[in-house]
Amino acid sequence: MQRYFPVLNPLGLIILIFSLLMGIPLSVSWLHADNALTAYDESIFITFAFGLLLWATTRSRKRDLRVRDGFLLVVLTWVALPVFAALPLWLYVPDMSFTDAYFEATSGLTATGATVMSGLDSLPISINFWRTFLHWIGGMGVIVLAVAILPLLGIGGRQMFKAETPGPMKESSLTPRIAETAKGLWVVYLLLTVACTSSLTAVGMEFWDALMHAFSIMGLGGFSTKDASLGHFNSVPIELVAMSFALLSGINFATHFMALRQRSPKAYLKDPELPFYFGVLTVSIIALSLYLSTFNVYDGFANTLRYVAFHTISLSTSLGFATSDYTFWPMFAQLWILFLGSFIACSGSTGGGIKLMRAIILYKQVFREVVRAIHPSAIKPVRLGKAQITDKILHAVLAFSFIYMVTIVSLTLVLSATGLELITAFSAVIACLNNTGPGLNAVGPASTYAVLTDFQTWVCAFAMLLGRLELFTLIVVLTPAFWRK
Repeated sequence: MQRYFPVLNPLGLIILIFSLLMGIPLSVSWLHADNALTAYDESIFITFAFGLLLWATTRSRKRDLRVRDGFLLVVLTWVALPVFAALPLWLYVPDMSFTDAYFEATSGLTATGATVMSGLDSLPISINFWRTFLHWIGGMGVIVLAVAILPLLGIGGRQMFKAETPGPMKESSLTPRIAETAKGLWVVYLLLTVACTSSLTAVGMEFWDALMHAFSIMGLGGFSTKDASLGHFNSVPIELVAMSFALLSGINFATHFMALRQRSPKAYLKDPELPFYFGVLTVSIIALSLYLSTFNVYDGFANTLRYVAFHTISLSTSLGFATSDYTFWPMFAQLWILFLGSFIACSGSTGGGIKLMRAIILYKQVFREVVRAIHPSAIKPVRLGKAQITDKILHAVLAFSFIYMVTIVSLTLVLSATGLELITAFSAVIACLNNTGPGLNAVGPASTYAVLTDFQTWVCAFAMLLGRLELFTLIVVLTPAFWRK
């Protein structure tokens, strides 16, 4: 057991930091004099005591983290933090089981937005604040936040950052020191959150609603303060703001960081994902609007364009807000937007799915194989922008895509075996694995995941964690070879 102390020690520190973050919704509860104060007092005490005990009993074996330690710490963090994040919900909400509370907290921290809760309009403001604040913490990654702090306490954070962060940020730092990289990303994240909150307030939202929805938008989660989600406001300006910042959140934050650092938009022009990102979304919005117009789902093309644009951007970026029940759309249109959520979000963004960079590489590899079939002796390297993709990266992307598809099929079969209707089971797995939130049929935007049994709920929570950690991080830790000395 002692050989795991170097991992458990920083885990204790992360839990301690997390207990301090609970003081923010506690302050909101005190400010608004709601009746959730006791739930936060007890939650903070339990979380702080556990973190302190874990840290104090393992501090004698503290050392720099190795690669294997980084993987284990990331997984333990993402599995353990929802336990403590669930406490305020479990202690406050009447008749909420721990299974549902853990699911809700996992959905919050993984920025999924799938919910088992209803009656959101009447909840204390601090409870809704905590739910959406979890999106904000988890959106960029609580590990990245910890990386910015832990080096100050004598614990190296590079292995944590590399294990948790997807995409090109795995290969190089944006600044020479990893802590500076993490801090830089958080500065961008904070600035965009302030801008989103201000914009929502400017177009008519109350401040607290604007702040909580900004948390969800920047984390690309789907928690709202209203049962009807963003449809409660029935406001085109609010929807435009939400779409704009969802699009920004779906872009690689490294690109935002470099644009801010260089005080120039050139970083966006050099990002090879962005032409595909905006191109696929534009084509999808136009095509779906024309398609739905033939079915007269909404009155007039302008209304159709409004709802199609919002739900296409919301579902594809994995934001998960809804302004109407899109399960009334023809099934083709529903599946299209669900499918977009599998790959549209850019690498290094707060979105879910396999990420657009992998999808582009897969597309180019398929095209290369077609050319090779016609011209066997042709030499056609796969390029992303000006960079040539190595065979090592190609093999990794192919392996990831295979595991991704196997996971979808396997978890869908598991849910179907429990008696869940196929479309509901499939869409629940897709929505949770891609960290999108709402699915189709029984788990659509007009419903909640409360319809699931406890076992089905745990399967979906597992899918969220798999998606947030991009499959391999969690799968590596679950392999027997990982635990051999």
